[in-house]
Amino acid sequence: MEIFTLLEEIEDMLEMSRGIPFTNKKLIDQEKILDKLEEVVLNLPEALKHAKWIKEERERIIAEAQKEAAEIVKEAENRIISMIDEHEITKKAYEKKQEIITTANEMSREIDKGTRDYADGILIDLETQIKAMEERFQEVTSYVNLKFQETLETIDNNRKELK
Repeated sequence: MEIFTLLEEIEDMLEMSRGIPFTNKKLIDQEKILDKLEEVVLNLPEALKHAKWIKEERERIIAEAQKEAAEIVKEAENRIISMIDEHEITKKAYEKKQEIITTANEMSREIDKGTRDYADGILIDLETQIKAMEERFQEVTSYVNLKFQETLETIDNNRKELK
């Protein structure tokens, strides 16, 4: 995912920045870091679009499963109507109708459950990725803030030494 690449670039920029002699502090190009962070923010909507697509796909699959179940039930009813000629046939038809309806309902529930489990798995993975991105973003932001603070302290200390 491009967001992870951008975060890695920010990390590389921070690691490769020049050090300040006699300190463990580094000089960073604030504008470059902020540009990369802006790219990260701009790429977040793509992850959200992907989550929306997954939700819509889940709903489409559920609708298809329900339609298929309705067709199976309709087919069973049509078969029963055509078998009403004799009492024995009617009795068998009713039993077959119940069996088909039960089977169709079970299939519908299984398809629905499978679809929900599949969509839930994808959403869990997406949620995990977004949380990981958020944690990484927080780490980078904390690191940048720390470096800014250290730089300001160094500048302040240098100014005090000059006086």
